Amino acid sequence: MKFPLLYLSFALALICPALTNAQVTHRDLLQKFSITEVKQSLIPQDQFKPFPQSPDAWKKVLPDSVIKQLVHNGEVALKKQFNNIPATVTLEYVRTGNRTDYEKLSFEKRNQLWDLTLAESVEGKGRFTDQIVNGVWSICEESFWGATAHLGSQKAGAGLPDVEEPIVELFSAETAAVLAWTDYFVGPQLQKVSKLIRPRIKYEIERRTFNPMITGHWGWAGNGNANAKLNNWAPWIASNYITANLLIEKDETKRADALCRAMKIVDQYLNGLGADGGCDEGPSYWFAAGGCVYDALNMLHDATNGKINIYHDPFIQKMGSYVYKTHIAGSYFINVADAHPTITADGLMLYRFGKDMGDKQMMNFGSWAYHTLSGEGAGVEQFRRTRTLYNLLAITDCKNYPAKEDDVADAWFGDVQLMASRSANGLFVASHGGDNGESHNHDDIGDFMIYANGYPVIIDVGSGTYTSRTFSKDRYKLWFNTSPYHNLPTINGQEQGSTAEYKATDVKYVQNAGISTLSMNLTKAYPAEAGLKSWGRIVKMDKTKGVEIDDNYELLKPANSITQSFMSVSDINTDSPGKIIFTLPDHTNVYLDYDANAWSVKKEKMELTTPEDQGLKHSWDGKTIWRVLLTNKTGEQSKMLKYFIHK
Repeated sequence: MKFPLLYLSFALALICPALTNAQVTHRDLLQKFSITEVKQSLIPQDQFKPFPQSPDAWKKVLPDSVIKQLVHNGEVALKKQFNNIPATVTLEYVRTGNRTDYEKLSFEKRNQLWDLTLAESVEGKGRFTDQIVNGVWSICEESFWGATAHLGSQKAGAGLPDVEEPIVELFSAETAAVLAWTDYFVGPQLQKVSKLIRPRIKYEIERRTFNPMITGHWGWAGNGNANAKLNNWAPWIASNYITANLLIEKDETKRADALCRAMKIVDQYLNGLGADGGCDEGPSYWFAAGGCVYDALNMLHDATNGKINIYHDPFIQKMGSYVYKTHIAGSYFINVADAHPTITADGLMLYRFGKDMGDKQMMNFGSWAYHTLSGEGAGVEQFRRTRTLYNLLAITDCKNYPAKEDDVADAWFGDVQLMASRSANGLFVASHGGDNGESHNHDDIGDFMIYANGYPVIIDVGSGTYTSRTFSKDRYKLWFNTSPYHNLPTINGQEQGSTAEYKATDVKYVQNAGISTLSMNLTKAYPAEAGLKSWGRIVKMDKTKGVEIDDNYELLKPANSITQSFMSVSDINTDSPGKIIFTLPDHTNVYLDYDANAWSVKKEKMELTTPEDQGLKHSWDGKTIWRVLLTNKTGEQSKMLKYFIHK
């Protein structure tokens, strides 16, 4: 699942994830396996061979076309140099807020090394070895393996890294795994070049990852608080930590201890999820959250001869099914918080996960995504390389498996308060409650989105390019993070608040007889200055008619102002009073009916000019983003407001 660097920069995590003492359920699924069981079942390091290590072995499991692709990737990488990262580029984050330039240099080096390593492993002619050595040495010589945006967790703060205080974060863990796999696949070749290379790999991984994991308390892991709710950092880092330890650590006691440490971290992430298994960071983050749980489970399963196996636990099955239940159409998925609207979903991983869980609907969806979205290639991405290796082994099986999209008609995730519903005539709606203290939060309680015929009509704009402002005190100065630029009302000039105390209440979901309804009270989503006595919102899908949004409000006194926003990338016509016409790429229309006596209407083009805005251009494929703004003309103290969206 690739994302351009400008778009992400990096769109999966940040300096120190916000942790809360929200409801945590101590399922402790992996801790049910004792340290004694782990030690007894763990395959010794020198016997652990999860993937082929020679060209002949690769040829038995990979199609010739994939081997050619991997060799070609290596040949492209062979023409590139391993560039140093200047101190001034590292300092850009604190000087200008730019993190993209540093990440581009850092990520490309690891991509090059990975491509060279796989090419040499499948070809075995030695022509990539010297450049692999250059890559290993260059990365080992770096002062810091992570992202500049994460240096704030060092005592010295952001800026240049303090080499005396290694920190474990996303990309230091990623780097440890990349180097560990390099040693696994081409270690003997490196040994022939110099006997110092493999010990250097082990030394740097121990210094930068293994030792700090033992001695440090990390915010992303709860700082020692077992009741802290963790986000996607936890399983992502843990999965790479598991990989590096299994491959590099020769002391079997330390190796087993590290696995148990990682299992606790994965458990704590799972404990923080609601009973529905939903991901409050949205489907695109699921691939770096629930997907990374699966990465960890893969290695734990294989390293213990299948003894550590929780694939069939009902909770893991709920967590896995979330991703296909939030699919809209094509590459569009429901996007909440910082999640993005389109995903080139990793079909091979989805297929494998479904197969391991025994979930045929997920297998169907994964095969569909592989054949439809992924281009049927090897699916190599720039992160989570262990996942890539497992994907390689699944290509032949997935290619021969029937591809079926299997749209889910209705879905409800009670803990993250997210509903979705689709009609037979191609109309889709999603809406959610929740609170404004969720991970990667946008102030968007009560927001909804509408798609028709697989095209976006009324949208959640999503998140732009990450800069130093994204996770600072200025986060809610970025327009796309605020409620006036979601499909929500602004009341007496007041937008929604930005902490967990601002929330939906009285949330209720009902689904029967072709009608799906989500109702909630938005009163506590707004500050007292809004003058609200109550504000109820109902989002209803009538599968024979369309989608109705009902806002029933009562103010403490007559309103000074009420506006209602609708965000869209469609062609929009507002000329007819009481009707907004959205024209889709297939030249069909979707209509939004409103009370022309109560509202005036105008259309605003969002000018994407800031560094943060640039990612939105990619999110919506260069389409113009519009805000349709309804302004209330009556100022009534109480009223029922209705909007009806139909084809």
